[in-house]
Amino acid sequence: MSKINSLVTGGAGFIGSHVARHCLALGHNVIVLDDLSGGFEDHIPAGAVFVKGSVTDHQLISELFAKYKFDYVYHLAAYAAEGLSHFIRRFNYETNLIGSINLINEAVKAEVKCFVFTSSIAVYGPGQLPMTEDMTPIPEDPYGVSKYAVELDLKAAHHMFGLNYVIFRPHNVYGENQNIGDKYRNVIGIFMNQIMQGKPMTIFGDGEQTRAFSYIDDVAIPIANCVNNPKTYNEVFNIGADKPYTINELVGVVCKHLNAQPNTKYLQARKEVVHAYSDHAKAHRIFGTNGAVSLDEGIKKMASWAKVVGARKSQEFNNVEIRKNMPEGW
Repeated sequence: MSKINSLVTGGAGFIGSHVARHCLALGHNVIVLDDLSGGFEDHIPAGAVFVKGSVTDHQLISELFAKYKFDYVYHLAAYAAEGLSHFIRRFNYETNLIGSINLINEAVKAEVKCFVFTSSIAVYGPGQLPMTEDMTPIPEDPYGVSKYAVELDLKAAHHMFGLNYVIFRPHNVYGENQNIGDKYRNVIGIFMNQIMQGKPMTIFGDGEQTRAFSYIDDVAIPIANCVNNPKTYNEVFNIGADKPYTINELVGVVCKHLNAQPNTKYLQARKEVVHAYSDHAKAHRIFGTNGAVSLDEGIKKMASWAKVVGARKSQEFNNVEIRKNMPEGW
């Protein structure tokens, strides 16, 4: 029996590196495609083949499909800065939408068995709580718009060409390998990086906004395993933690595991969804509920890792297209 070939885009990034690791554990031959714009080569698990490049390079994508005859595509490459997407609209759509279409085109031509896409709860927009998969998405930022457009395109490709897909909508994922030097996204990583640099933790608004923070393996393992369960094919799944916390509550947990006293700086509120959490009943029915990692346990794991890797310098995004109304501190 020939070995399964799987493409993992964004496999040097946060979620992608964990999905690649779990695919290897399943016995897949894993090819990682990443341009290292947000990931790190040392995050790529041993045993994976690394190709440095972008999903926006349609010629490279075509060559990879011809060479490796992929059975599965796990598409996690994206510039996932939801708030920043308002100010980098062209970059957002070129990377997150057109890059995805390059992959879908080749997946159709290669007749891959399944295309696994990591979308986001950003597709839902505001005021739909708890978010359920049967709601009509109304994204309010370009990042969410691009993710939902890819979802619609996958459904169209399935209807026209029979391309099977699985769509996951994770949210607020954290854990080892997160880019804690990215000041535009991932609040837990931002807090840890600020603490380790002796800086105050910056909070937009009053800190009473709520999110359900999801530990990485509670997300990455189902993503990797889904191709082995036909019940997941051509379905959409919310995936992640069930219990929401305020940002102010989060401060206490992060400080506890980094042995730090809370030191916060409140900034002007951003134009963002105040409360965001989703219903996971559908995912629980298919993937089960065993082993979910609590926020306290997950942050303890991430803090242990962060202490080893140390603080990282915040990266500036140098291709901002619109500067009007940018949040303080960006």
